[in-house]
Amino acid sequence: MKPFTAGLALALATTLVTTMPADAADRWTISLTGAVTAAVARTGDGGLTFEVTRGATTVLAPAPLGLRTKAADLTRGLRLVRRTERVVDEHYAMTTGKRLRRHARAAETTLSFLGDHGTRLEVVVRAAADGVAYRYVLPAGGTITGEASSFTPPASAPAWLLPYSPNYEKVRVETTASGAPAGDYGFPSLFDTGGGSYTLLTESDVDGRYSGARLTHRAGTPGYAIKLADATVAGRGPFATPWRVAITGDLATVTESTLVDDLAPPSKLEDTSWVRPGKVAWSWLSEHDSPADPARQRQYADFAARNGWPYLLIDEGWAASWVPDVIRYARARGVEVILWFRWTDLDSAAERAKWLPLVKAWGAAGIKVDFMDSDTQARFGFYDDVAAATARQRLMLNFHGATIPRGFQRTWPHVLSFEAVRGAEQFKTRAATNTMFPFTRNVVGSMDYTPTAFVVSDRDTTDAHEVATFFVYESGWQHGADKPENYEARPEALHTLNQLPTVWDETRLLAGRPGREAVFARRSGERWFVGGISASPAKTIDVPLEFLGHGLWLADTLRDGPSGLLREQSTVPADGRLRVPVANNGGFVTLLTRR
Repeated sequence: MKPFTAGLALALATTLVTTMPADAADRWTISLTGAVTAAVARTGDGGLTFEVTRGATTVLAPAPLGLRTKAADLTRGLRLVRRTERVVDEHYAMTTGKRLRRHARAAETTLSFLGDHGTRLEVVVRAAADGVAYRYVLPAGGTITGEASSFTPPASAPAWLLPYSPNYEKVRVETTASGAPAGDYGFPSLFDTGGGSYTLLTESDVDGRYSGARLTHRAGTPGYAIKLADATVAGRGPFATPWRVAITGDLATVTESTLVDDLAPPSKLEDTSWVRPGKVAWSWLSEHDSPADPARQRQYADFAARNGWPYLLIDEGWAASWVPDVIRYARARGVEVILWFRWTDLDSAAERAKWLPLVKAWGAAGIKVDFMDSDTQARFGFYDDVAAATARQRLMLNFHGATIPRGFQRTWPHVLSFEAVRGAEQFKTRAATNTMFPFTRNVVGSMDYTPTAFVVSDRDTTDAHEVATFFVYESGWQHGADKPENYEARPEALHTLNQLPTVWDETRLLAGRPGREAVFARRSGERWFVGGISASPAKTIDVPLEFLGHGLWLADTLRDGPSGLLREQSTVPADGRLRVPVANNGGFVTLLTRR
């Protein structure tokens, strides 16, 4: 990873700034290209609503806006005093993700209102080509007791929702917007909002200044309201809340979107040359007791060295008495070591000052922090603190038992993944659920699913499906979840895994629908990869290859064969199609190189 300076992300941050006086209008629209439009309207009692259209389709019907504070009710009686507009245009780089180089462009409008007791409330709205977002600003600060914020997709919209838990590990369900049971649902939530449009609801720029949120739903209605994890949140002015985000477009636009990162604060790191994503050998899932066994950890280090995997994660069970020796052993073979920590071992400044310099002195490259299991403001403060402390030590970071990414990886580029998914460690792998993740959880940031676990016996997926999850799921650190012996018993699978990068210059969705299949093309340098996972009966995947440009390409494909994994090669033209037979609940990965 080449160094980049955070200052680059600030270039061209604002242009075309205009200020308009208050007028008699009761509806204000914001759009960058005309394709996606946000509208804020004032109701008869001086309240506000928020609506989103894509072309002629209303993807989110008018739903309430506003805040309640201890001092004022800012959900009604609001009077516009000023409207300010600008265009936000930023170029920035990432160390992880579906695309390393980013260009964020959005129209932004700030609507300034006077409300209860003369309290000032600003509603800031951004509209980009791939969605919209809004946030509140209290210029004088205050103690927020709740948000009126809500979203209203079409009542009959198919929906892929996650019943809320603070570790985001429950089973995602397919339902409809109004048919979903009453209760709380975790971000991100996806709706098929009609007219070829899908809409993904989530949030961005949450840190220790505010509380994490979720959606709460009343049965029989299409509305989904914002519910904070804390009863109150206090802030000094000017105080900005997180962005409420609606990514909208066709399914490819939603899946390829970087809007959550685009809305996040720029990198806090001047130099990211020490941040190095890669494949990780990991023993806990296949052998729970093995992290306490230094001899076995050396064997995993040997496996990583043989196959060019740059990392070994030593999970729960390691001891300070022997882990420095294992780190030295691994590093002598070109393998860096990541060490597991329970978050409570690092939740004070004194503990961080004790442990982080020590593991850095041992030679560790990073840490995995586990069991945060909360979306409270205090827990987001912990994320801030541990990110800053590890950055000072140049230790990379993975959050497990964690919340979802909310743009955190843009702000802290040494954070290489978050769990926040019902991953392979649940030991119950289902193809239908697997095909939901690329369109929901993985859209908003790196996902530590810990893929390719042949050891999981309670699964309805094929071996090729398991291999393909390593490619289809994006994670800066991609933890192979099985033991060396199981990978080496499938040499064709191991050959494919060894070819796969874990970061990408470009990502394209080629085909799919949540719960059925997901087929992606990703580029790393001059190489393209195409792969997919299916939750459907056996079929032939047939996708176009025009993204290759020109010429002939060698296609090296791993798929399920009649008696096990099958690897086959063919030559395909850039203007042709890739056709791959895929088994029931199967998958495939194809490496494409120019001939």
